[in-house]
Amino acid sequence: MADDLLFSPFRLKNFTLKNRLGVAPMTRMSAGANSIPRQDVLDFLVRRAKNGAALVYTEALVTDYESAQGYPGQARLLTQPQIKAWSAVVKAIQAEGSLAIMQMFHCGRMAWPEVNPAHRSIAPSPVSPKQDNPLTQAPYPLPEEMSQFDIEHVINGFVETAKGAMAAGFDGVEIHGAHGYLINQFLSAYSNKRTDGYGGSASGRYRFAHEVIQAVAKVIPKDRLLIFRISNWAIADMEVSLFADVAEYQEIIGLLAKEPLDALSISTYDFKDPAFGTGKTMAALTREACDLPLLICGKIYDRASAEAALQDADIVLSGKSTLLNPNWLDDVRAGHPLKPYTSDQANVAYTAEPLL
Repeated sequence: MADDLLFSPFRLKNFTLKNRLGVAPMTRMSAGANSIPRQDVLDFLVRRAKNGAALVYTEALVTDYESAQGYPGQARLLTQPQIKAWSAVVKAIQAEGSLAIMQMFHCGRMAWPEVNPAHRSIAPSPVSPKQDNPLTQAPYPLPEEMSQFDIEHVINGFVETAKGAMAAGFDGVEIHGAHGYLINQFLSAYSNKRTDGYGGSASGRYRFAHEVIQAVAKVIPKDRLLIFRISNWAIADMEVSLFADVAEYQEIIGLLAKEPLDALSISTYDFKDPAFGTGKTMAALTREACDLPLLICGKIYDRASAEAALQDADIVLSGKSTLLNPNWLDDVRAGHPLKPYTSDQANVAYTAEPLL
């Protein structure tokens, strides 16, 4: 239909997306000692492009060989063999007329030191999550407060990973600043207790994100995309609001709007939930504070939810539905009745079972 917004093209910088639906980044933990995901995991991404997704994200890749890793089996993009493996995936996605986006992150205090080559857990401040690590069933260790050397070293890891993505031919890079991982830990007063230039006020806590974005932007060609992901919730201590109130959140969004970014990706539990007691959604509040294109995810599982999500955003990302239903885009196009998948159902992503 000519008026079918979901399946209409969208111009994002110099790219034209064939529709407004994409595959959200999802942790898989399938990489071996070479930090390259299993072939069936890579093939899954290509199949989702074949099945119609306009935009396909990688799982979040860790950004260095020292302190970034938080889970077993995480992937990297820092060596020539890794670049070669991802290059084949990128070409296959692009051959379907879809965009390939690499997401990268550092786990910070969410790290599991035993799986880090340097056996370290670092963070803006020595503040550990209150909940136990669900993988170890033990408390998270108290992280080391990052020194200036640590900060510069970590930023370099983001830069080198972005270089790897460009060498592999990715259409863009997303800096993961959400879910309580390292960049988000700096942004939130809940985890950032620093008294130097990287702490204190919202603008001080934003400094690390700014330095990461600026450093990465220097290695992203003008014809590629640079995206930043943000959320108000974390993987650990989920009930905690990472931003004090709507004013603080919109202040951070205003700072991001001044960066050389091409879009913001907003991650929510549920895209339609009102935020900060305002009665408005996270996407709507973000839209008020910036003019950047917005991607949105969170309980988007059928045509009705996808269309509703586009009221305050430009591109819809789905995780569980695209993970577990290879025909999801066709089902959405046809308006088939669909139900949301549960987190327990999505746990297949962390097993050795190949997906359809």
